[in-house]
Amino acid sequence: MVGIEESDTSSTWPYADPQGEPFLLTRFAIPTLPVTYLPRKRLIRHLDHAMETSLTMVNGAAGAGKTLLVAHWASERDEPVAWLTTDAAEPAPGMLWAYLLQALRFSGVPLPAGIGCPADASRVDHGLLVRLASHLSTRDQPVIVVLDEFDRVTDPEFAQQLEFVLHHAGRGMRLVLVTRTEPLLPLHRYRAAGDMTEIRGAELAFTPDEASALLETHGVSLPADAVRALVQRTQGWAAGLRLSALAASESPAPQTYLKEFEAGESSVADFLLAEVLRRQSPAKQDLLLRVSVLERFTPALVNALTGRADAEAILFELHRENAFVEHLGHTWYRLHPLFGEILRAHLRLQSPALEPELHRRAAQWLRRAGSLWETLGHGAAAGDWEFTAGTLVDDLAIGQLFTGLRSEDLAELFSRMGPEAAGPATELVRAARDLSRSDISRGLTHLRRAEECLSADGTDRTAARLSCALLEALAARLTGAPGRADVAAETARRLRDEVPAPLLDKHPELTALLLTHVGSARLWAGRFEDARAALSQVANAAGGPSTALPLEDALGSLAMIDYLNGWLERAERKALTAVSAAERFSQEQPSGSGIGQLVLAAVALERNELGKAQQLLDALAAAPRMMRDPVVGAGRAIVTARLLLARGETRTALRTAEQAVPTDVASPWADGCAALVASAAHLAEGQSEAAFRLLGTVPEDQPACAVEIARARVAVGDSVAVDDLLGSLGPRVRTGPALTVRALLVRAQAAHLADDHGGARRLVAQALSEARRERVRRPFFETGPWIRPLLSTAPLRNMAEGWLDPRTATPGGPPRAADQSPPVLEQLSSREHDVLQRLAQMMSTEEIAADLQVSMNTVKTHLKSVYRKLAVNRRNDAVRRAREHRLL
Repeated sequence: MVGIEESDTSSTWPYADPQGEPFLLTRFAIPTLPVTYLPRKRLIRHLDHAMETSLTMVNGAAGAGKTLLVAHWASERDEPVAWLTTDAAEPAPGMLWAYLLQALRFSGVPLPAGIGCPADASRVDHGLLVRLASHLSTRDQPVIVVLDEFDRVTDPEFAQQLEFVLHHAGRGMRLVLVTRTEPLLPLHRYRAAGDMTEIRGAELAFTPDEASALLETHGVSLPADAVRALVQRTQGWAAGLRLSALAASESPAPQTYLKEFEAGESSVADFLLAEVLRRQSPAKQDLLLRVSVLERFTPALVNALTGRADAEAILFELHRENAFVEHLGHTWYRLHPLFGEILRAHLRLQSPALEPELHRRAAQWLRRAGSLWETLGHGAAAGDWEFTAGTLVDDLAIGQLFTGLRSEDLAELFSRMGPEAAGPATELVRAARDLSRSDISRGLTHLRRAEECLSADGTDRTAARLSCALLEALAARLTGAPGRADVAAETARRLRDEVPAPLLDKHPELTALLLTHVGSARLWAGRFEDARAALSQVANAAGGPSTALPLEDALGSLAMIDYLNGWLERAERKALTAVSAAERFSQEQPSGSGIGQLVLAAVALERNELGKAQQLLDALAAAPRMMRDPVVGAGRAIVTARLLLARGETRTALRTAEQAVPTDVASPWADGCAALVASAAHLAEGQSEAAFRLLGTVPEDQPACAVEIARARVAVGDSVAVDDLLGSLGPRVRTGPALTVRALLVRAQAAHLADDHGGARRLVAQALSEARRERVRRPFFETGPWIRPLLSTAPLRNMAEGWLDPRTATPGGPPRAADQSPPVLEQLSSREHDVLQRLAQMMSTEEIAADLQVSMNTVKTHLKSVYRKLAVNRRNDAVRRAREHRLL
């Protein structure tokens, strides 16, 4: 029998998994508690909360007592408990679901035959999940599902399927995960909803009272201070305490013994070496010492390290004899961590030169077996950096230095690589590390050395050349060189045809990173559609932990394109998705460019949410390890300058807008926007000549720039060229509401200057109607005092009511009087308010400057801004208008 079809309607249980093998019933059995097990009521009480929340996670290190704790709790529950110990050797969704369904049946939970069972070990039909969730949701009593050793489940697809069933099962299912790592589930959602119970390592650690009770179960009684000292030394680690208690129980002076306890040189080590190691035959002793360099091992790997051919029989015997060799399932074993640590110390003492050689043999065997991460670890432990870097590059995994669940581990591993390591692979790793820290000069130096080595080598190193293309694209992005990025993309396209498809599929992050870098470089050059083509490939691809960071950057860059084209809602949606991309995997990712946060700040500013915009900019500035992306650098300066300008801080806005981002190629939109902000700052200062000099440098073919140039010209009374400037915004240019509103207001102001007041009102009405769609407010605040009288007339007042006026109308309250003065559209900064208060006190300019301890020129600048915002020209009028609007 090879499997049970999804549509099986048999009433009998399936007896075989999708591969035709009998189910291993031991995986469904709740572990038996040892005689010396110590029940801990505080943890049991905490676990009882599992019946109140959908998800419970017990997360701690190996030997922390997780499994025995949950086994004790589960054995005392009245509800049915489906227990499944997961197996890393069977990670495919179909196999996992077959075992999970069998665990439910084994626990006594009746499942309708129509639910079925996966017939394919690699997949599961979505309909099966729907049927299972639907059935569980109808239960009067919830079923408890315990997945032990869930850290072995690394398939995001199964995690997503499990979360689907959990969500839709409702009150009919309570999921308990026993794990060493953060599971690939959206934990933040459950935390935010208060629907999650968590027990972590700190809570699992034994307290002094619990440790004292545990020692008592082993016949060891110690004073309170000795127990506290032991807990401090072991950090409350359950396995360490139990082994200490076991060893101390054999000592005539337990207190003295435990005080001296150390892993490598202590009576505990002596006990384990004497009672476990030296009781074995010389062959078994040699095997145990050699495998101590491994975290886990199979008989074939052990044979490679020992030169033997009978490791399978020896390991089976050691496990059966409880010689601290644990069977992990199938053919995998491991040493107890404390025992392994003691054996490694003994190995170094006996044969100091053997350990690096063992690591080297392990690395070579694991590389042939296809275990990349273990290969890298052992290669680094052997000090063979050319082999280790070569493995990373040949596996096309260099992109995981930038993104993925192991990026931090990889960075730490290769940080130990010394300058003596030579070769193209080591230079590529150095280049990747430097470029990831935005150290462009050093990164390019190492990249050029790698390319020289590859040229001199003459061998076919396609994977290395493809890695070079990725790093070239990143360097092009960081330096603002779109031409070089395009060359890198074309090189990568040709090389991809020479790489086996399974290898490319194994590392989707390489392609995702390359396309993101190319798209960002094109965005910098103002080639929005070319950029969108590259970035959309990343955004539309199936995501996973390894592509979370490029997905975040790609979505953020697409959001920036939408923002620059005036589509605020689209930009906000993409930016929010970008910011939360890494959270989908409950994983702390190294920071990318931060472009999503920048777009959110820009959108907030466009909606005149100045406080929110400032908070987002501050968070962006405080974020660690941000990539030095010129798009973000220039965009941040522009948004910050506009925010400062909105607050009347024109001088600071001007300095910020003029900050240059060093790149190989200038960006038309970045330079244009910066020049426009600087021009607006000059106009606010009354320096029209300087403003118009800057306007002459702005490219008019960019829609956003064309609108702002027209607005600046109209602001100084020049409306002749408005139609020509705004002619670029024809029907073929798909500009969004934010740009449309600005263009309408420019045309309205031009009509106002031409005494076409009816036309001006119609255009302002269109702008108000268009603005409401995406909550666009800022253009009305920036347009100037001419619009205020128009907004005091019906029906424009009604359209602006509660929308542009900071003092929104009370729902259901009386309407405003028709003769009321127009709303103050722009808020005063705190310093402008200080100046206004002193104007009301009839203080002179000199007195205000002295009282605020600023220069007279600063006071004059603030006065100009106050007059502009209140639409007045004199002091008395400013005070009167301020009182009308309850600003004083």
